Amino acid sequence: MKTFSSLIDGINYYKSLGYVTDYNLAFDQLICTENLIRLHPQDFEIIEAIRFDKNTDPGEESILYVVQGKDGNHKGTIVSAFGTYADDISKELLDKLAFHQP
Repeated sequence: MKTFSSLIDGINYYKSLGYVTDYNLAFDQLICTENLIRLHPQDFEIIEAIRFDKNTDPGEESILYVVQGKDGNHKGTIVSAFGTYADDISKELLDKLAFHQP
């Protein structure tokens, strides 16, 4: 697994590899509001999960997930907080993400 000095470095690296869609967690699916792509847990695979943990700033504690649709399209990233700032998501989506947490 590759290591990065910051979250933005990780995002930029994967964008350079074609993972350009920015997804958000939306309870039971991933959504890209820019182009209205919606992926349910059974529709995508997690390629990589990288945890960023800054001991001094809880706002920087996050996980970068690199995802791709099972059809080979819709490559992108999700940034998810953990701990106090974690998103409210469905059990199915939580299970998929938790399985890949670093």
